[in-house]
Amino acid sequence: MKIAGAASIGAVAVTATACSDNGTAKTAAEVDQLITQADRARADASAASSAIALAPERVSALTTISAERKAHADALDAEIARAAGTTTSATTTPSSSTVAPPPSGVDALRTTLTESARSAGDLARTVSGYRAGLLGSVSASCATQVAVLLP
Repeated sequence: MKIAGAASIGAVAVTATACSDNGTAKTAAEVDQLITQADRARADASAASSAIALAPERVSALTTISAERKAHADALDAEIARAAGTTTSATTTPSSSTVAPPPSGVDALRTTLTESARSAGDLARTVSGYRAGLLGSVSASCATQVAVLLP
């Protein structure tokens, strides 16, 4: 009897929480997607830096891509922190522990940047306001990096 009573209290609590969601589940899902985009930006920045070893003649372009993708990660981290009601610093660490990938070359970087542009663009169409603008900007930047810096 005690177990049944506890279970029904738990069910009432879950129901009450679900009814008073006020959009927090949607916000949490959007934040998760932003975290994925920030992780992708950090991975792209790392790949660009490591590609310098394989294509030293493209050091300027690869350094620019790495710096821009780090800036994207920082901007996404700031939006994630804003949504969570906290502040962030320039030394925010990645949300998941990742090991630096081995040098992958310019062709692999071109592919991942193209995927990043598509992913950010797709997500931008599902959100609104500042987040849509931020993701649209990230998408456009990645596409430009592929077209202009890595032709």
